Amino acid sequence: MERTLFEPEHELFRESYRKFLASHVAPHHDAWEEQGFADRSVWLEAGKQGFLGMAVPEEYGGGGVVDFRYNAIVSEETVHGQYSGLGFALHNDVVAPYLLSLANDEQKQRWLPGFCSGEIITAIAMTEPGAGSDLQGIKTRAVRDGDDWILNGSKTFITNGINADLVIVVAQTDPDKGAMGFSLFVVERGMPGFERGRNLDKIGLKAQDTAELSFSDVRVPGRNLLGTEGMGFIHLMHNLPQERLSIAVMAAAAMEFCLNTTIEYVRDRKAFGRPIGSLQNTRFVLAELATKTTAVRLMVDKFVELLNEDKLTAEEAAMAKWWSTEEQVDLINRCLQLHGGYGYMNEYPIAKAYVDARIQTIYGGTTEIMKEIIGRSMKLS
Repeated sequence: MERTLFEPEHELFRESYRKFLASHVAPHHDAWEEQGFADRSVWLEAGKQGFLGMAVPEEYGGGGVVDFRYNAIVSEETVHGQYSGLGFALHNDVVAPYLLSLANDEQKQRWLPGFCSGEIITAIAMTEPGAGSDLQGIKTRAVRDGDDWILNGSKTFITNGINADLVIVVAQTDPDKGAMGFSLFVVERGMPGFERGRNLDKIGLKAQDTAELSFSDVRVPGRNLLGTEGMGFIHLMHNLPQERLSIAVMAAAAMEFCLNTTIEYVRDRKAFGRPIGSLQNTRFVLAELATKTTAVRLMVDKFVELLNEDKLTAEEAAMAKWWSTEEQVDLINRCLQLHGGYGYMNEYPIAKAYVDARIQTIYGGTTEIMKEIIGRSMKLS
């Protein structure tokens, strides 16, 4: 299918990013999978080449262009190469909007130059051992102490958690106010009481550092409050649609990659004296998967356009997130089946895609929560 989403300047950016991946990621990614995280040097190189902070104003070292299509290109090419250790999407798509829309001038001066250069790696800490999709169940607490805040609590499943120098932490500041009792704080590497636990042992995304974080009487300066006190939940709700669309972008790219990989495989692999692609069942399965991949691509590209126009709703983002990721998981499962026993071997790309994909329907809000968001908007009761 011919895509109409991108302009010539986007394709030039795509080519540059592909070259970056080939030179600075491909030779090292296997080693990163063994060690469980990507080297910080790749972040510095990405910053040097302009792949971090594309939407950040030029005065802070960014690209100065607010256009999510550049973010989408970074995600698509990263997925096509199966370079799951790169946490650039979390940095660019999730954290950047918080800093750009909520940070004051002083905070931007402190954080954005390093954000763009790759010297400051970022994360956002919402999920807790007892609070995942239910953000109102967050127990991490910040209590005012003079001009500062004392932060206590723990977070888990934090992407970029091991490498992160700057973590946006969601904390309770007034338990009596419900949803209006949460605030956002920026915790920086080296603050006493801020500790990283183990790099979590996941079934997939082996090179992506995912950590437990703990905060024990961390003194957070008042100047590290991000946004408005008590408005943390509102800030989250405003930014979650872009995060969910970012995940859908990755899902669409993974579907295309796995479908094309499988088509190539069934053309070459023989059974009963002929390519398995010539069997009717194979043709029917791939015809169905190609149709679904095209439908997901059309939805995701349209929603990227809406996001750029500031028209994407929370419900639409939820639709894109749950449907694309469920289709991704289903497609990869069926593509692996067409590979037979070889699909279960780690040397084949479909095997890596299979384990890397499973988290897609969970993080960023589970499929069930996405459906709840959509259902509530229909005012059925």
